[in-house]
Formats: sequence, C-alpha cells, structure tokens
Amino acid sequence: MNNHFRNFALWVVIALLLIALFQLFQNPGQRANPSEIPYSQFISEVNNGNVRAVTIQQREITGQYNSGARFQSYAPENANYIDTLEKQNVLIRAEPPNDGISLWGILATWFPMLLILGIWLFLMRQMQGGGAGKAMGFGKSKAKMLTEAHGRVMFEDVAGVDEAKEDLQEIVDFLKDPSRFQKLGGKIPRGVLLVGPPGTGKTLLARAIAGEANVPFFSISGSDFVEMFVGVGASRVRDMFEQAKKNAPCIIFIDEIDAVGRHRGAGLGGGNDEREQTLNQLLVEMDGFEANEGIILIAATNRPDVLDPALLRPGRFDRQIVVPNPDLVGREKILKVHVRKVPLAPDVNLKVLARGTPGFAGADLANLVNEAALLAARRNKRLVTHQEFEDAKDKVMMGAERRTLVMTEDEKKLTAYHEAGHALVALHMPASDPIHKATIIPRGRALGMVMRLPERDQISLTRAKCKADLAVAMGGRVAEELIFGHEKVTSGASADIKMATKLSRAMATQFGMSDELGPLLYGENEEEVFLGHSVARNQHVSEKTQELVDREVKRFVNDGYETAMAVIKTNLDDLHTIAKGLLEYETLTGDEIRNLLKGKPPTRESTDDEPPARASTVPPTGASRPRPPAGEGGFEPQPS
Repeated sequence: MNNHFRNFALWVVIALLLIALFQLFQNPGQRANPSEIPYSQFISEVNNGNVRAVTIQQREITGQYNSGARFQSYAPENANYIDTLEKQNVLIRAEPPNDGISLWGILATWFPMLLILGIWLFLMRQMQGGGAGKAMGFGKSKAKMLTEAHGRVMFEDVAGVDEAKEDLQEIVDFLKDPSRFQKLGGKIPRGVLLVGPPGTGKTLLARAIAGEANVPFFSISGSDFVEMFVGVGASRVRDMFEQAKKNAPCIIFIDEIDAVGRHRGAGLGGGNDEREQTLNQLLVEMDGFEANEGIILIAATNRPDVLDPALLRPGRFDRQIVVPNPDLVGREKILKVHVRKVPLAPDVNLKVLARGTPGFAGADLANLVNEAALLAARRNKRLVTHQEFEDAKDKVMMGAERRTLVMTEDEKKLTAYHEAGHALVALHMPASDPIHKATIIPRGRALGMVMRLPERDQISLTRAKCKADLAVAMGGRVAEELIFGHEKVTSGASADIKMATKLSRAMATQFGMSDELGPLLYGENEEEVFLGHSVARNQHVSEKTQELVDREVKRFVNDGYETAMAVIKTNLDDLHTIAKGLLEYETLTGDEIRNLLKGKPPTRESTDDEPPARASTVPPTGASRPRPPAGEGGFEPQPS
C-alpha cells in the first residue's frame, strides 16, 4: 500500500509541474508588464476618451485602453484628476496601500522553478543511492508473501524425496513449538541450502515446510536483488529481513541463490561490484551483530560449487540437503501424486511407468503425465490408457515422429540392419541391459533407435557393463560393414562413436579400468571455448602419458568393435531375421525380438482410431538425465 501511495504522489507532483509550466508560458502578451506613460499623457488620453478603466493605489495609476492594452502611470502629489475621469465615464477602482511583499506573489513566481529543482534533486539522490526509503520502490524488496490463500502445499504433496523431508521435519517442529528446543539450549539452523538437479522439487519442498508449519512464506529469486543502480541489492536485502522480522516466525526462500551468492573477487567490478555488495549485506543479515530470531532462510541452487565459502559456513547455511533425482520407488510415488486428477484406464501400471523412466526428475514425470492426458484428449478418449503414457514418453525423450520424412528403400534397409546390429549384440552380452524396444521410425534427429531398459536403478558401473556398452555401440557400424561392404558404411554411427569414445576415456582416466594406466586419475579434461567450439585440454599429464591414454582409449573401442564383429558373424542369420522384422513392423519390443528369433512372429492388434505402438526410449545405464534423440543406438544422418 505504501509503494502504491508513493507512486501516486509522484505522478501528482509531475502533473502539478506540467500545469504550472503551462500557466507560466501561456498568453505571454497578456502576462507582459504594462507600459509606463507620463502623467500628462495619461490626462490627455483620458480627455480624448481612449481610457476604459483605471485602478488607483495611492499615487500609482494602472489602467486599460479601449483597445485592451494596459498602461501604468504615477500621479503627482495632490493631483486632482478624479473629476476628469468621472466626466469621461472611466471606470474607477481604488485599492488599499500595499504595506509589504505578497507571499502569494512570491510563491506564484518561484513555484515552478522550486518544483523543478526539487524533482531534479530527488532523482539525483535516487540514482546515487539505493536506500530503502527512496521512492518508486527501487530499494524495496520484491519478495512475495505467500499465505494459505495462494495454495497451501503439504509434505504429502511432495514425493520421492523422503530423506530430504526427514531432514526438514525438524525445522517444521521448531516453527510449531520453538520452546521445545530452546529450553534445552538448542538453536534451529538459520539457513538450509537445497542442492539438486533442476526439476527435483526444491521449491516445492520449501513451500511444503511453510505449509506444514503454517507460517508466512516469503519467496524471491536471486536475480531480483541485482539492479543497474549501485546499492539497490543491499537495500532490498535489508528491507526483506525487516519485513520478515515483522512476520516472524517465518521462512524466506531464495531461489537460484547462485545468481547473487557467487564467489567474491571473481567479478569485474572488484569490491564495488553490485553483486558483492548484495552478498555482503546478505551475510551480515544472516549472522551479524543483530539476531534474526524466528527467521529461517531456505535457498535452492543446482550450482553449489560456485557459492562463496562464507555463505556456506555454520551460522549461515548450517545444512546442505541434497535433493537428487528420485529412484524407482520415488518415481512411482511422484506419479501417484500427479495422476490424482487424471482419469486412468485399468491397464495403466504406475510401477511399470516408473521402471521405464530412470533418470527422470519430478518435473519430467509431471510433464509426462500432462502429455499423456493431452494425447488422450486429442484422441477423444474418456480415460488415459497405458498407450498414451508410452507415446508421451517417446515424445518427451525423442521428439515427435517424423512421418513426413521420405526415405528410400535402401535407406530403410540400411537403418534396419544398423539397429538390428545393436539389438543382436545386446542380446548376446550378459552384462548388457535388456532390450526394451527397437524402432526404425524417425524421431527428432535420429532415423532409428534401440533402447535398453535397466532392470533397476544402477548407482555404479562395472567393467563388464562398460565393455558390453562399447560392444553394443559398435554393433550398428559392424552390421553395416558386413551387409553392405566397407565402402557403403555411412555416417549413421557418429553418435555411437562419440558415446563409445567418451566412455572409453572415462574408463582410462577416471574409473581406473586400464591395466596399463592403473587406478589413477589422469587429470580432468578442461574444456575451453575457442571460436565458438569447445576444445578439450588436459593440462595435468605429460605428452608421453597423454599418448598412453589415447592408446588405451583406442584399445577399449577396438575391443568393443572386435566383440561386436564376433557376435554378429556367429549369428548372421539372426541379424537378417531382426532386420526383416523391423522392416515389416517398424517397431519391435524386446520380447517380440526374442520370440522372432524363436520363429514366433509378433501379433499386432490395431484399430483405425488408435495409432500403432511406437518406440519407447530409456536412457542408458548410469545416465542422470534422459538422453538426447541422437543417443546410443540412434541412426543419425550427416548434417548438410
């Protein structure tokens, strides 16, 4: 309300200034001083009948001609000219003597100039400083106070992060009953930092704390503190804590705190940098001379490595709570939360959906449910079936189907054998994840794809699993060479080669899986941007060691290539069987591929109003996020 009043007052002042300037400069001819004439000329003009009216103030005479022009004269002492004026029927007006200067006259004369000077000083002070009392709200906090009327969130609305909720339950208990902890000398943590990938529910967790404790909740983004004026951010921090003190006990939530809490000394402005001043003020408010009792600061970021160490010390952010991507059980709980308002068909199994979405965060699962509901609505269905969830998963992870892409029969055949090579090697590698689906339907940038579904969430990678992934990645290139010849090999395996090289380098330099290099870390590759391209530079190893690393990387990839070659040569008939099945059905599930190799063709039931089954996508083992369209097993054309 105060900010609205100040803005209204400012506009009123501006309007008065415009009116004063308009009155000052309008009709300059009429506002000019009257001309002075001698007394004798005044009497002559009166006798000639040219004077309309006069105003007499002691010996000063001010009059107006018949033409409208004004004049001024001064009568001698004891002059008798009243009879002359009466004879000529001149309008006579008498005024009392003027004893002093008129205050209203002074104000009317100087008011426009004083008003302009005041507004100029006001704006200059506003631009030079960012105090909290400045108008237009520059120094005011932009934190929004959320109450129950805005939608209360409880812990039951947040799923998949049980460990984080247990750590935050103590804060809720303190806000409900502070004396329970204070009588034993305990102090609640002043700050809690939520760390995790995007979309894992950090903001929702903070709102759930406020909802459970039923206390005011102030929400602001880290970028809201930074403005073009120096000192504004620090002023907003002070004002935010002042508002919080008035509503204590309460919670202040700062989202993306890395925007203002970055390591000091890294900016271009040095000590006068606006971000550093804002951070300094935040540090003082959190743990300074004045105690902020009853105020709990919760911040969220996915970049804890760039935060200033002073911000993370005990007394400020006492706790760092990791909010990771949910596991299988957590994904099922999250899906149950998001499908509360979605009418589901009996064939929908949330556990199967959770198992088929490893690496998905809470936001990804919410988007999956929404896409499935939209697909069902477009198909005029009353319930959302499992098919909609499968199609939505394909669309989210790989993009929409490119049915309009025209492919020749030779291109389709080459794509089918490429994907059949991936599938065949995956079937004969015991350490490989089971095949979920294989497809030659173009999606996004990929012309085909083989997706393997891990049986459970895998935390670590074994040497056997890495070697199996390398062999599967090389299966597509090997199949092209054996079927079409060495000269007919295409660029479709570029994504496979990239993935295999990256995995092999990690095995040699990070995982310690090379017998030649041993269990050592050989420096992390530091990527530098040069002319728009990322250039990997390893600055912690010698040239001789780097040659050994490159040799081991090549050996890992070649071993995978030889393994894939041996598997496909031994089972060449199975390769033809899988390729022909893909050409006929376009999409095959893992069970259909295995049955096809046993001589059992897949049975398909399709209706006119329902599209056929499409390929499902699953990220590879060990991935923390869904893979891009040109992922493992993808057949990607060379960009023109």
